[in-house]
Amino acid sequence: MNEQKEKYIASHLFDKREEDFVHASLDREIAFYDSICAGNIELVREFMEPLCCEGCGVLSEDSLRNLKYHFVVLAAIIARTCINKGMTPEEAYSLSDYYILKVDKSSDEQSIRKAHREMIEDYTDKMRRIRLSGIFSKQVISAVDYIANHLHSRVLLDDAAAELKLSPAYLSRLFKKETGAAFSEYVNRMKTEEASALLLYTERTDTEISSLLGFSSQSYFIKIFRKHYGMTPKEYKKRYKIPVFETGGK
Repeated sequence: MNEQKEKYIASHLFDKREEDFVHASLDREIAFYDSICAGNIELVREFMEPLCCEGCGVLSEDSLRNLKYHFVVLAAIIARTCINKGMTPEEAYSLSDYYILKVDKSSDEQSIRKAHREMIEDYTDKMRRIRLSGIFSKQVISAVDYIANHLHSRVLLDDAAAELKLSPAYLSRLFKKETGAAFSEYVNRMKTEEASALLLYTERTDTEISSLLGFSSQSYFIKIFRKHYGMTPKEYKKRYKIPVFETGGK
């Protein structure tokens, strides 16, 4: 039995080398899980790959069962990662069980992929609220939620206040009192944190990132980034980005 297993592994590795197969980037995968635990939904969407995408391997020769197996593996990893970052095991496993049972009953690929997106967004939303609960009031938590959900556009105090049915002056005072930062400063901090991850784990250019995050201009993006990190986006990328090495080429 052991010999049969070793033959399978050797054959599998040989076939993948012949196909120039490369597994998904570990650094990008880690960034994806970190984004879930940070409650950053926009960054999660940036790093989220389609379920069972190229580089994920094959767990079953049946395409639908293969998709379900990959879903179960992902659900288990996300649950344990979130527990490690503060979610209670009861909540993490209940959420995992709910989505796994939902997918188990699915008979088509579309419903599984929909559950995949819903599960990831659900964990991300819950992790953001866990990080903020006990620290901020419900109004400030709602304001931070608003910022997180509009990070790829201009985020204005007046718009957030209108959404929350509060006066801009009251929200501004409350936000500064609880977070220690002005509303606009907090927005820029969240935007630059996302920008730093995009610089390290994607191939997006400075200009693309500036546009994606809704900065009014490239020069303003550079100014805000330098204020938070002490260097320009280009300098940051050059200093910290991990090089990607091609493997398996012919």
